[in-house]
Amino acid sequence: MLERSELAENALAALHDEAYGSAYDLRNLTHEGMIFTGGRKALSLDGDWNFCVDLLDTGLRQKWFEMQPALPADRSEPWDYDPHMGERVAVPSCWQMLRDRWYFFEGGSWYTRKLDVQPDADGRLFLRIGAASYDCKVFLNGEYLGSHLGASTPFFVELTDHIKSGDNWLMLFVDNRRQSDRVPMQNTDWFNYGGIYREVSLYRTPKTVIRDLVVSLAKDSYDHIDVQVQIEGATSATLTIAGLVTVNVPVKDGFGHISIPAKPQLWSTDDPHLYDVTLTAGDDQVSDRIGFRQIQRRGTEILLNGEPVWLRGIAVHEDDEHLGKVTSEADLRRRFDHARDLNCNFMRFAHYPHHERAVQMADECGILIWAEIPVYWAIDFANPATRADATNQLAELIRRDRNRASVIIWSVGNENADTDARLDFMSGLAATARQMDPTRLIAAACLVNHHTLRIEDRLTRHLDIIGINEYYGWYDEDFDDLEQIGRNSAPDRPVVISETGADADITEHGPESGLFSESYQAEIYRKQTTTLAKLDYVKGMSPWILYDFRTERRQGIFQRGWNRKGLIASDKTTRKAAFDVLAEFYAERAVKDRE
Repeated sequence: MLERSELAENALAALHDEAYGSAYDLRNLTHEGMIFTGGRKALSLDGDWNFCVDLLDTGLRQKWFEMQPALPADRSEPWDYDPHMGERVAVPSCWQMLRDRWYFFEGGSWYTRKLDVQPDADGRLFLRIGAASYDCKVFLNGEYLGSHLGASTPFFVELTDHIKSGDNWLMLFVDNRRQSDRVPMQNTDWFNYGGIYREVSLYRTPKTVIRDLVVSLAKDSYDHIDVQVQIEGATSATLTIAGLVTVNVPVKDGFGHISIPAKPQLWSTDDPHLYDVTLTAGDDQVSDRIGFRQIQRRGTEILLNGEPVWLRGIAVHEDDEHLGKVTSEADLRRRFDHARDLNCNFMRFAHYPHHERAVQMADECGILIWAEIPVYWAIDFANPATRADATNQLAELIRRDRNRASVIIWSVGNENADTDARLDFMSGLAATARQMDPTRLIAAACLVNHHTLRIEDRLTRHLDIIGINEYYGWYDEDFDDLEQIGRNSAPDRPVVISETGADADITEHGPESGLFSESYQAEIYRKQTTTLAKLDYVKGMSPWILYDFRTERRQGIFQRGWNRKGLIASDKTTRKAAFDVLAEFYAERAVKDRE
């Protein structure tokens, strides 16, 4: 087909040059290109897009992105693929959920659609992609604009100088292949969904652009508010916190930072008060709803607004039986309704950034959040490119969510072996998080030495909270070891049980008793809660997990491609007996904490 066309330029290169992808590996779409979108009007690009799977990367080899619309009858040569007509899929979606033949597909796919926009000499135009798994390359009108790595964070492409009069064609190449240098790499314990699975939007701005707005209580203060802005094209801006203050923010070389004397009503889990905040610079304006609170560590205590808090939590994956990683307002509200029914004040969003609406909703309902990037198990810690990828994912998460009062913890990873390369990698991530946001706590889910029954992970010195994943009664046997770990370790900072639990298959295939039975899971929860209630060194827990979720590594007779540790089945409706066990423990814990 196109190997002989002018597009491919050289048939041998198109067919045999395995360096064909190097020209497209720019990785230039990073956190530095983000703009603040709160309060902006978005032009949605959601809906049907032309789509084609491309297992062999033929589109990059043959330069499909340069193909112009043409009727089949008018073509001079046969096409293997037509980016302008053919099979269509919904965006957002995960391709595994759309066709049986795509269920286990891992590779590249092409998305194409026409843009109904025209050039604007007085403004700028930005494309925002909420999330695309994992490597997304962006083309407009045959021109390559750049690539983004990371399956769970948003990225932006400025289209201002690339839009033309008439029809404009946008093409996205999305590749979800697991690779050794990615974050996470090949071996994970959740399903590797592919596709553009969050919203795609266009934003028009004036020439002046507000790129960032950060508003919070000053660190360790209750009577000053810190404001940081990043603005292109203005030397000052006006900030209004409704009912509280209006101030001018000077801007020099694109940045502004002021501290405002003010005593806002505090945000808390019992009273999640939010303020309407507006920033105006030139002709540009953005807004947000922001809560003000302090989260601190004092010795082994976690303090919310100066008072000790015990984190009554649950972990949750972003996974749906029918939609994959795609979520909705109703799905998110159900998640928080179930957390409230459990008497939770805390949730761990594992193991990657969840939809931004999730943390906005947590702000509204008063649930504390552990937010995480997928530095999971064995990462290529010695690889500078892998480190750059992880650092950028962390930076994009922090820039997206650092105005959310509910987010109290940035987690830099989960269950990594303690090596020199890993320590350097993850301590560097912790330092990045502190530099970008000194107002929150830093955590990671660490490994315990089960031979010495000690917390020996050197990374803990760089953390505020030590997360421990323990499965006594499931993968480990003796519950007394939990008490011994505390005695042997004498941790000088809070410990949170970031995972614990047991599988329960409540389908018609599940057992009546023993491992994988509903009764066994409930008994494990009874033993866990009884044991943890006695451990002073534990300051919270987020059991694994709220809902059963899909994972291809679990293929036992009671799993069949699912992790069955959910307190609720994969239908997100049917509660298992352990749900009530945990809810009762949390209710008792809440009463105790108020005394």
